[in-house]
Amino acid sequence: MTAVVRVLVALDADVLLLTGFDYDHDLVAAGLLAQALAAAGAPYPHRFAFPPNAGLQTGLDLDGDGRAGGPGDAQGWGRFYGQGGMLLLSRLAVDTAAARDFSGFLWADLPGALLAPDMPANARAIQRLSSTGHWDLPLILPGGGRLDLLAWHATPPVFDGPEDRNGRRNHDETAFWLALLDGRLPALPPPPAPFVLLGTANLDPADGDGRRDAIAALLARPDLQDPRPAAGFAPADPGQSGDPALDTAVFPQTGGLRVELILPSAELRLRGAGVLRLPPEAPLAADLAAASRHFPVWVEIDLPAP
Repeated sequence: MTAVVRVLVALDADVLLLTGFDYDHDLVAAGLLAQALAAAGAPYPHRFAFPPNAGLQTGLDLDGDGRAGGPGDAQGWGRFYGQGGMLLLSRLAVDTAAARDFSGFLWADLPGALLAPDMPANARAIQRLSSTGHWDLPLILPGGGRLDLLAWHATPPVFDGPEDRNGRRNHDETAFWLALLDGRLPALPPPPAPFVLLGTANLDPADGDGRRDAIAALLARPDLQDPRPAAGFAPADPGQSGDPALDTAVFPQTGGLRVELILPSAELRLRGAGVLRLPPEAPLAADLAAASRHFPVWVEIDLPAP
């Protein structure tokens, strides 16, 4: 935890979305992290998490290994319930009464869903779209305004077979936002502007594996802006098509990939953006490597007037 605290203190963000953070019912782990941050001079009085789909057992043999109850038989892959959830730490209060959790949304209910053709009917009837979660968290701004955070953490589009189940699901976890923002989900109204869409898409717009139609459409939307956060330190990556300065993680199999996004709505004024990636000799580099396989991404915006 020491390395994580040092990195988060260095970021000094008003709002932090942590993906891959294990969930527990009383947010005990989140409270311990918040205590450590406060002791280091970075208080985050507000913390919030919905229960994730990771590790939530379905009772079915989803992965076809002949038995139910394994990590691949959960709504989202997980050895235990809550493994690799999401956590919001904030200096701004969350309007918990207005927060929306879309994590129970069924994959089959997404317009144009790319369900795997071999998925049996009993799995289609209960399989949720979110491998971890899709959230709409309204922040209460000074003066009484509101800024919605649309957060998600998609499954990687790999670790499956020729049916491409994970690739299809990864695509549709991003396509959910397209449908929500377009108003194509009748029971789920779009969020009010302004908002910020952020999280781990687990898909690079230009490199690596995966189906890119949804993420390309998301980045092209006129109601969103892509600040293209970039790192000042970015080693050359000759095998890639994209700009290595935009990469948010480096994997042995693929090289660098841009798998995290922060997309403010078009009304918001940008002040800066970046990826915290440092040369090996930098004082914080060892902590960055110990804290996560991914590099932190940050965007600074002007808060909207109330």
